Amino acid sequence: MSSNRGEAMKQMIVHCEPKQTQMALLEEGKLVEFAVERSHNHSLVGSFYKGRVVNVLPGMQAAFVDIGYKKNAFLYVDDVLHPHLDKQPKEKPLIEDLLRVGQEMIVQVMKEPLGSKGPRVTTHYSLPGRWVVFMPNADYVAVSKKVSKEHERSRLKMLGEEIRREGEGIIMRTVSEEEHPEAIAGDLALLRDQWRLIQKRADANSATPSLLHQDLSIVQRFIRDVFDPQQDELQIDSAKEVREAEIFLEEIAHGSHLPVKVYQGQEHIFKSFGIQEQMERDFSRKVILESGGSIVWDQTEALTVVDVNTGKYTGGESLEDTVTRTNLLAAEEIARLIRLRDVGGIIIVDFIDMELDQHRQQVVDRLEAGMSKDRTKSHVVGWTKLGLLELTRKKVRDDKAMLFTKPCDACEGTGTINLLGIH
Repeated sequence: MSSNRGEAMKQMIVHCEPKQTQMALLEEGKLVEFAVERSHNHSLVGSFYKGRVVNVLPGMQAAFVDIGYKKNAFLYVDDVLHPHLDKQPKEKPLIEDLLRVGQEMIVQVMKEPLGSKGPRVTTHYSLPGRWVVFMPNADYVAVSKKVSKEHERSRLKMLGEEIRREGEGIIMRTVSEEEHPEAIAGDLALLRDQWRLIQKRADANSATPSLLHQDLSIVQRFIRDVFDPQQDELQIDSAKEVREAEIFLEEIAHGSHLPVKVYQGQEHIFKSFGIQEQMERDFSRKVILESGGSIVWDQTEALTVVDVNTGKYTGGESLEDTVTRTNLLAAEEIARLIRLRDVGGIIIVDFIDMELDQHRQQVVDRLEAGMSKDRTKSHVVGWTKLGLLELTRKKVRDDKAMLFTKPCDACEGTGTINLLGIH
């Protein structure tokens, strides 16, 4: 079975500095994802901690757990209960019946600290691998919705039932489509060993709070989650990081991968691949479309508002045609930029008014098609009574655009100053 599934070739371009690593993901030359990992601030999401309950809040049906971070982690009652609903009692237990102050427990971070809030944690543990996601307590098999062929969904479901043990849960990832059973079973075995090690560390470590397991580095995560070792290109401007990437690729691809390239150009790697220019455009408040139209982004703490304008575009046969074409181009671009900026929460898009329902549906379809490429869960809710399109996207960490702007002193925060630039 081949791992090449007809997807567009991707390029992972990595820039390394002593204090941070920056990763840009290109699809057909277009920037679709960007991530930064600072050496002193490794991502918390996915990491396991042995924590201690410091406060139980019956009024919020939640608890605060000390995991050793500067802010206590938030644990909601639904993240304590067993995820398999048929194993729940008829009446939902209260948080005060499940947890007590001083109780020690293993928790996993599911959301980064955002603003004034600490990290959010769960006891619904999951360990992602190359082909599967292992959930030690879930007791079911699921297949990624992006696997569309019914016969392949059935094959993966049956395979999952064969290789899992009683009480274990497995999610077959999109990349497991048409993959060898031996590779998938091997992936599960590694994750099972990883979970046993986490439990062993929790039992052996008397110190609470303590870190039990940290998720992979930014480069390793992207290799695991979005990279096709037999097709995609990985280029890094650090020989040390190239060696580490090669070792990791060898572990997950067993030698069946393209070599990692060491960038040796004279100019900055992001300039060489046109990434710097794209970032300056894509992280601006106003983004000009190729047609001459534009989309304007406004961010608040509660939601993101995107406004679509025709600008200089007048290429349609009629006003309705011009507006629809502009909205379709904007929908495609908005989907890409939401993924690139890592925008989370409620998103409202003010498309240009269209007369025909079929045109409005075309815009929704185009937006959903673009969002389907996103690894973060999102949902297009639909049109509001005011003619605005509403969608939501899971908020895991701060919007990437916040990395490159700061509040403007002159207008007391109503505007922002662009900090983007390569040094």
